[in-house]
Amino acid sequence: MKLVIIIGPPAVGKMTVGQALEKITNLKLFFNHMSLELVNVFFDFGTEAFERLDKTIRFAIFNEVANSDLEGLIFTLVWDYNFKEDEAYVNEIIQVFRKRNAQICLVELQADLEERLKRNKHTHRLSHKPSKRNLEFSEKSLLRFESEYRMISYEDEFEDKVIYKIDNTNLSPEQVAAMIKEKYKL
Repeated sequence: MKLVIIIGPPAVGKMTVGQALEKITNLKLFFNHMSLELVNVFFDFGTEAFERLDKTIRFAIFNEVANSDLEGLIFTLVWDYNFKEDEAYVNEIIQVFRKRNAQICLVELQADLEERLKRNKHTHRLSHKPSKRNLEFSEKSLLRFESEYRMISYEDEFEDKVIYKIDNTNLSPEQVAAMIKEKYKL
């Protein structure tokens, strides 16, 4: 059992890299917007009902995968390293898979802001993430995240986690996926 968590700021390419990694491994991809978009049909983003239902769906899937015969899961998320609740959330995900002695693989993608602003408008992203189709709102959100959150970890920030960092500004999703596969022997 393997758990690959791809972390990074909005529009860095987490989903697209996850899709490329899914194609070259036996892992299934669960990108964060799969649950976010479903719950957003019923409740506004950030409300208590939204947060509760999103977490319920995610952890139901995490638990089912961890207890299945699948080889593992790729999951994506934005992590604000200054927000201790985000670290607790990641730890909670990891604990589900640790019960199965899963290999835990943390990958942090980084790309410069100019590139992320371009990717934010890409048709592939928009086709999978309806909530991002309002480009003005999406760009404002991306810039707000950039100014308010710390989405890049410090070197050796965690005693209990090793994060494989990749600057994918000038790399294709396929190149990044191959790097992840090689690094973690997936």
